[in-house]
Amino acid sequence: MSAAIQQLQSELVRELGRVVVGAEAAGGALLIALIARGHVLVQGVPGLGKTLLAKTLARALGGEFKRIQGTPDLMPSDIIGVHVLDEAARTFVFRPGPLFADVVLVDEINRAGPKTQSALLEAMEERQVSVERAVLALPEDFLVLATQNPREFEGTYPLPESQLDRFMLRLDIGYPQRETEAEILRRYGAMQGGKQRLTEVAVLQRSLLEQARGQAEAIHVADALLAYVLDLARASREHPQLSLGLSTRGTLALVKAARITAGMRGAEFVTPDDVKESAVQVMAHRLVLTPEAALEGVTDAEIVRGLLAGTAVPR
Repeated sequence: MSAAIQQLQSELVRELGRVVVGAEAAGGALLIALIARGHVLVQGVPGLGKTLLAKTLARALGGEFKRIQGTPDLMPSDIIGVHVLDEAARTFVFRPGPLFADVVLVDEINRAGPKTQSALLEAMEERQVSVERAVLALPEDFLVLATQNPREFEGTYPLPESQLDRFMLRLDIGYPQRETEAEILRRYGAMQGGKQRLTEVAVLQRSLLEQARGQAEAIHVADALLAYVLDLARASREHPQLSLGLSTRGTLALVKAARITAGMRGAEFVTPDDVKESAVQVMAHRLVLTPEAALEGVTDAEIVRGLLAGTAVPR
């Protein structure tokens, strides 16, 4: 039933693994985003390979790749584009910015100011940008992969809730295990740094991605499973430690992620375990803690795990 999804997962993990040590953990989340045409927020402290992961994914997908470095002085026109005067034609022509690419890496997105962060909203949701009263379409498979440092780091701005909601998944990257870090030292400890490994990454078959999307669409979701997702959403909206619960966009993302998770194990229908496996990555970054909960050191991931433990599972 889901042979294309499983094959795509295998090939994606293989190509990521050519460059990124321990790519298996990230491969599932990135596969979900690819099939569902979602965007991914990658969070972790500096120096853990977030940018390298993004570059490797872009290489595996092919197409045009652009990188945006988040800085406090980055302006919306720097990413969308500007009109410039063509002296020969005596008219203004639009010079597109880096958003007009198939894969856009926004590095350290929370170092950019709120105005520039907000400029990404239309692009991420509608796959288009508005310039001088004109609407310009972005590539069909436009994908934003943004890296983010933890909020408490100096010089960072919290992302607006509306923008966080437009990221389908948040992938949290922590410090690697000792064995994994030892392999990183062996692989990249040379003076060359191993940058040539990016050239070894093969481009995934476009037809395989389309087949995987079609098979994910055919995976059955029972009404009882949809009710389970709605129960999770309601529980988050009524949680005493949350000032903002799961949105309707979030429930849609959770159902899509559960479909693809079921496909990765070769199933023809979604189970509650598929929802649970996807829940933290889909829900956590969408939840806003109350000030009291934040002061107590409660994390959004802990809240999601509590919601899963306290919500009745359909038989």
